[in-house]
Amino acid sequence: MRSIRLALPATALLLCALPAPAAQAAPATGGDWTAAPASGGGTRPSTDGRPYFYLEGAPGAVLEDKVSLSNPSGTPVTLKLRGAAAYNTANGSFAVREAPDPWIALAAPEVKIPPHTRADVPFAVTVPAGAQPGDHPAALVAAATGREVGVRLQLRVAGPTLSALTVESVRVDKSRRLIRYALVNRGNATLAPRLALHADGVFGHVLDRPARTLPVELLPGQRVELTEPWPHPPALDRVTVRLDVTADGEARSTAAATATFVPWGAVAGTGLVLLGGAAAVLRLVRRGRRAATAEVAAPERELAQTGALR
Repeated sequence: MRSIRLALPATALLLCALPAPAAQAAPATGGDWTAAPASGGGTRPSTDGRPYFYLEGAPGAVLEDKVSLSNPSGTPVTLKLRGAAAYNTANGSFAVREAPDPWIALAAPEVKIPPHTRADVPFAVTVPAGAQPGDHPAALVAAATGREVGVRLQLRVAGPTLSALTVESVRVDKSRRLIRYALVNRGNATLAPRLALHADGVFGHVLDRPARTLPVELLPGQRVELTEPWPHPPALDRVTVRLDVTADGEARSTAAATATFVPWGAVAGTGLVLLGGAAAVLRLVRRGRRAATAEVAAPERELAQTGALR
């Protein structure tokens, strides 16, 4: 769907002198300039500062808000702006696409901010008529002088939401003493997964970690590769490792993997001892055989000598 640009005059960019109001709490910083949600905007207005944008609407809705850009330095700065869809990197970090998000239109793609000034730049999110319900994470990105910072935009399209995830590809990395696994968000809601870890061996429990919230925000449709440290695995055992993952909305999944731990150094040393013992026994047997052969040969020589005298 084509993006819809805002029909706003240049005067719609509100400029005011710093200091900024309370809405500038916890801004995204980039050198001397900052970016943050403007005060009181969004579909959940707040007068005491917002750490991110939150917008919610039905398919076909146009949602409006403002990003506040502050320049506390003594020189002007020109910021380039764009909206970008978000995704999880392979290790679960939050990142944004390079291409502009067609749902997001800014009043101005570039803003020059005088010294000691704040500019509030309007933008709109046009939800396509056929948009799927659920979370569509994005960000407003500001860039200048080789720096780029983003302000989170949590967009939810109205309608039924589904929380669903799976834990997959569980394996034990014995050399690095890690448990590796993958999480996949198969629903349409952003998840904060919790992980419980258990391991049982031939000789009983070897690992039991209660559920804890993982340091990852799992976005809809995303797959991330994670690890759990296991600094003290058993020296000798056959172990089944089980991962239980849950999240809000009754999302849950379980997966397991089996690993065998053998102290190969000790086994190799024992093997060398056994091999050395076997070699020693073999030498003794051979010596015994040679001694027995010599005892049999001696009477034969004696008989031969006796026969010669006759």
